[in-house]
Amino acid sequence: MNTFSAKSLERLHQLLAKPGKKILGIVGPPGAGKSTLAHNLVRFCNQKLAIQTQYLPMDGYHLAQKELERLGRADRKGAPDTFDVAGYIHILKRLRHQASDEVVYAPDFQREIEEPIAGAIGLFASTELIITEGNYLLMEQDRWAGVATYLDEVWYLDVDPKIRLYRLLKRHIQFGRTKEDAMAWIESTDEPNAIKILATRERADFCTEE
Repeated sequence: MNTFSAKSLERLHQLLAKPGKKILGIVGPPGAGKSTLAHNLVRFCNQKLAIQTQYLPMDGYHLAQKELERLGRADRKGAPDTFDVAGYIHILKRLRHQASDEVVYAPDFQREIEEPIAGAIGLFASTELIITEGNYLLMEQDRWAGVATYLDEVWYLDVDPKIRLYRLLKRHIQFGRTKEDAMAWIESTDEPNAIKILATRERADFCTEE
């Protein structure tokens, strides 16, 4: 069952009242629950509000493992410079100017193999609301600064740090790391990224704890 706070529902309805296609961004540190919130919102809008809504994950723009190894960045996968930022911005721009008969295809990210899958998501012109989520939607460094230009709103997802770290540990173990390796990855990669993301919180349009 989807449950959202009164403030979140009010904010959502305000967004949906705007004309044309809307793109809502959800940002937060690793383990905050961004994808869960995004999927819940998609389901709620489609089923309860009869608003055609689709999901676009920023994680689909992870660079492939082979490319990360070539660049020498595989040991910090998930950092800002391990994504195809230009590609992500390009698809947001395409969605803003989508023709009525056009399907825009986007990549998804499959955690079982830790790789992006090209063309896995078809985004339709009739879709009224796109919900995209990721770590760096509000960053102002390098090319990331262009992302927010194409979003109608960005919500920052707050969560208790203990809960977030527990989720991260569980996720890493679920997808093949030992507990020791998972804890080392969290310390060396996830938490430095979380600090960068927290620094962008004040630029969010709305903060939620869903």
